[in-house]
Amino acid sequence: MPVFTHNGIELFYEDIGEGQPLLLLHGLTSNSAMFYREMDFFKNEHRVIALDSRGHGNSSRLEQYTLQDHIDDALALLAHLTLDAVHVIGVSMGSYIAQGIAAQQPKKVAKLVLVATKSYGEQSSMTELFDRYPEEFDGLSILEKFKTSSSYIYHNQNRIDEWLKKTAQKSRQLTMKEQAIAADALKKFDFRQQLPQISAETLIISGKFDGLNPPDKGRETAIAIPDATFMEFKRSGHAPNVEQPKLFLGIIENFLD
Repeated sequence: MPVFTHNGIELFYEDIGEGQPLLLLHGLTSNSAMFYREMDFFKNEHRVIALDSRGHGNSSRLEQYTLQDHIDDALALLAHLTLDAVHVIGVSMGSYIAQGIAAQQPKKVAKLVLVATKSYGEQSSMTELFDRYPEEFDGLSILEKFKTSSSYIYHNQNRIDEWLKKTAQKSRQLTMKEQAIAADALKKFDFRQQLPQISAETLIISGKFDGLNPPDKGRETAIAIPDATFMEFKRSGHAPNVEQPKLFLGIIENFLD
């Protein structure tokens, strides 16, 4: 796995395949390994680049950072690889980073895919979920909250369990403290005023049963981006790429081509 340094921070990434570059941006507390299926599928037609965001995976673990730091890191990676324009797929937290890249540097993004997304938040989606259902989560330890929350987040738990197991085998997982730091980076972000600056052809995919970033959040984001297309997967929660993988890969393949 290659590594580059940005402002003293070591950032790891995967870089495989040939063709039009495709940048993959993972979700909160995950890492580039979550895209094992996408990397294998797209590597024959695209140069697939998957970044471990700071504080995640094999990249540097830090005491504090922001969403803008994630955006700047991704742009620094494109500069490091001397890439003028790429397709971008961002999932959950990765979709927020992708929005920032596409809004702040529109020419850098050819086509944009936002999965399980929203365009603003006062706090992390997980904290918002806990607050939305106090009768379910009040009084539980953080570990108990995470265990209980799964039924609110995903629809196809068997596929999620398999996916999480494979991802965990490929990268060092975050401690509870590191998870809290990562979540703090997503507090009080708001791209709503920037979204009209996005010029990339954009596809937004939400899962019907997503309790973290419900479909109305994705639909709201799509309305704000010029000519964006919105799709709702009917048998998915917060991970449409995992819960309905064949549908997801087929639609993305068609969209990118």
